[in-house]
Amino acid sequence: MSDPVLADMFRRSQALLDLAKEKGATLGVVESCTGGLLGAALTAPPGSSTVFHGGFLTYSNALKQSLVGVSADTLQRYGAVSEQTALEMAAGGRDRLDVDYAISITGIAGPSGGSLEKPVGTVWFGLASDRGVTAQMKPFGDLPRNRVRDQAVLHALTMLNEAVHQT
Repeated sequence: MSDPVLADMFRRSQALLDLAKEKGATLGVVESCTGGLLGAALTAPPGSSTVFHGGFLTYSNALKQSLVGVSADTLQRYGAVSEQTALEMAAGGRDRLDVDYAISITGIAGPSGGSLEKPVGTVWFGLASDRGVTAQMKPFGDLPRNRVRDQAVLHALTMLNEAVHQT
């Protein structure tokens, strides 16, 4: 692989999949701003189907609601890019995909769409497991759109790896 970011994604995905196999854990994703890149990264290594069940690409608010159960009230009160939405996306994904770990990604990849409260590069991650649901925000800054998306995938892989390690 000539692209170092893609090579890093593949390496991290392979390590996560190997760990999940070792631990007997299953994985799922709910993506928005990454547009399926995390699912693609997790299915790049051969044999991924033994632990990766699948995911949802919920780019619109309507699909966040209908596919993974994010409430209309949450979206109206906090917006699609928020801790609350990330939490509900992850919890809904875990439930609907019937997996041990589900991660969600929702953010503003840019170049437009940011605000003073939520600038371009703001990405929220949710992680649901049998230990509950947590969220964290990562500000990637005003990077080019593809860099924000790539960095979000790398961060999600790191979060999943750390969570599965704790199993």
